[in-house]
This record gives sequence, C-alpha cells and structure tokens, in this order.
Amino acid sequence: MIPPRFVRRVALIPLLVVVTAVAVVVGAPLLLLGLVVSRGRRRVARVTVIAVSWLAMECVVLCAALALWPAGGDPETARERHYALCGWFLGRMYGVATRALGLVIEIQEPLNASSDRPVIVLSRHAGPGDSFLIVHFLLNVYGRRPRIVMKAALRLDPAVDVVLGRLPNVFVTGREEPGGRVAAEIGRQAAALAGRDALLIFPEGGNFTPRRRVRAIRSLRRRGRRAAAERARGMTNVLPPRGTGTLAALAAAPHADVVFVAHTGADDLLSPRDIWRNIPMEQPLRARWWRISHEEIPEEDRERWLYDWWETIDAWIAENRPEQG
Repeated sequence: MIPPRFVRRVALIPLLVVVTAVAVVVGAPLLLLGLVVSRGRRRVARVTVIAVSWLAMECVVLCAALALWPAGGDPETARERHYALCGWFLGRMYGVATRALGLVIEIQEPLNASSDRPVIVLSRHAGPGDSFLIVHFLLNVYGRRPRIVMKAALRLDPAVDVVLGRLPNVFVTGREEPGGRVAAEIGRQAAALAGRDALLIFPEGGNFTPRRRVRAIRSLRRRGRRAAAERARGMTNVLPPRGTGTLAALAAAPHADVVFVAHTGADDLLSPRDIWRNIPMEQPLRARWWRISHEEIPEEDRERWLYDWWETIDAWIAENRPEQG
C-alpha cells in the first residue's frame, strides 16, 4: 500500500532534494577517494557517478515537470512534451551507464522503426534496470510512445510518480484476476493505441529468480492448472507468463502487432552483492526482438500461444546466456 498522492508530494519530493544535495556534497570527495584507493575495477567511483547522476537528473526532471504543469496547450502536445522529458532522462542515464558501468547492449533483429503500426510489447523481466533499458530503446531508438504496465510501488520514486503519472500508464498493486480493474484498464489503454504508440507489459509480473519460479509453479498447481505448471517446469530461465493483462490487451487491440522481447546478461544479478561483484560489466547484455503481425495472432487459445512464445524466449536465453567467468 503506497501513501496517498498528497503525502507522496509533500514528503518524498523534499526528501529527494535533501538526499540529492547531500549526495552532491559527499559525492566529490567520495569519487576522489574511490579513484585513489580503489584499484582496477574502481567500483566505489563508478557507483558514486551513477548514484549522483541519477539523483541530480531526477531533480532536473521534477523541475521540468513543474514548468510543464502550467504550460497548458492541448493534451496531445502536453503528452509529447512529457515523453520528450522521459526520453531525455533515460538517454542521459543510458550514456552515464555505458561509460561508468561498461554497459554494452547487443540487439538481434530489432523492432522495425519505420512502421507506424502500434505494438504490444511483451518482455521477460530479469536483472536490475531492464525495464528502464527497454523503455529507453522504445522512446529514443525506435521512436515509440510507450504506455507501461508497472508496479504501483514505483510511484515512491518522485520523478516516476509525477511524470509517468501524467502519461497513460497502468500501475498495478497486486495479483490481478480475470475481469478485474487492472485488466480493464490495460484493455482500455490497448484499445487507444494508434500510430507509433506501444503498450509495454511484463507478463511474468516480476523479476525472474529461481525461488520465484518455484513459487509460481506451485501456485499454478494449487489453482488446478497442472498443464500450465508442467509447461512452466520445462522453462528454466523465465517465470510462467500471467495471461490476464496480456489477453485483455490482445482482445482490445486487434489492430496492433505484438513484439516479444528476450534478453540475458543480467540474469544472475539477484542481490546488491551480485551487482557489486559485476561492476564494471564484463559481458554484454544481449536482446532479441520478434515482431508478430496482427494478422498472425491466433483468435483462439491465446494463452497457449503465449506459452509457446515464452518457451521460445526460454530457449533463446539458454543459447545466448553469457558464460560466467
């Protein structure tokens, strides 16, 4: 349960400003200390650069959002300005991450940027920051305007709360049942897709971990879904997809193509200790995009079709997962 919007505004935004001010003051000597003391991988210096950059740019985004608030204009213009602001933030942070962390991304068969047909993007979820990278590519590389289905807890981040709260996104508070409020909202957003819009869904409902995979399989069995549980057992690199939101989107947007996204390279970064050990990154993040025309999407048994594609994603990850040194 997240606090009401008024509480988030009056408490979290000032807190962000204070934390950023402290980080900027402390960051300079910490960066110098990290460069002098740390040898080789210079983890302290790299993490300092990332943390201070993120906090400072969040404050810039909030100032820009404040300026956009009374700007007025038609809703479409306001939406474009907020998408541009999101693209600016993600583009700058992507640049910082490539330099500070050694981040390299290799994409096979990327989304066709020249097409003006809307798309529903269904991505696996694994590793820290994968959702930000996908949104960055949708916005800044492929020129899409993403509507994102995300956890409501992200609204505890003031920049996410303010900027993404003004855009047509869906915030999910918990497990959704068929016909529920979230599924209806996902369907509404999907039905409104047009032109270069994209609806981004993570059907697994959370980041992949081996424990979550085991729990998800047990949950399927408890609910009597033994066939789905058996298929999930055969997929060792992904969580079984939850079909509620995805099926609602497909039903509401028969005019949209579907893009499946697989990625690997950050699968084993399950804890802060794992992340720390892997700074800087020595292996590239690899991704694969498959685009399915709306004419090729089956009318019946779409949940089976979704599982078929998730098995394809699982197999691709197994073949492309970087060797651990």
